[in-house]
Amino acid sequence: MAYSFTITLTEAEYDALAYAVADHQAWMDHIIHDRCRIAIDDIVQIAVQKCLEQGVQLPTTKDEIVVLAYDKGWIKTGQQRNDDLANQENK
Repeated sequence: MAYSFTITLTEAEYDALAYAVADHQAWMDHIIHDRCRIAIDDIVQIAVQKCLEQGVQLPTTKDEIVVLAYDKGWIKTGQQRNDDLANQENK
């Protein structure tokens, strides 16, 4: 599955970004893909440790490791972590 995102900029924001970067789309693509790479690396570290602790077979690709980490409940989305924090603050 692939996902597509849309961002809306004001004219001033667009012009300011044009001042800062040569190619708007390439820059945005790079930023998002690099942030994903960092998160994947973090998740892989967590999952490898959990697999070793629990004797779980480690998948062979990073994509599969990310899926396993979510399936096993070893990681949560940012939204889930925010919700957990909000629930703790409301107690």
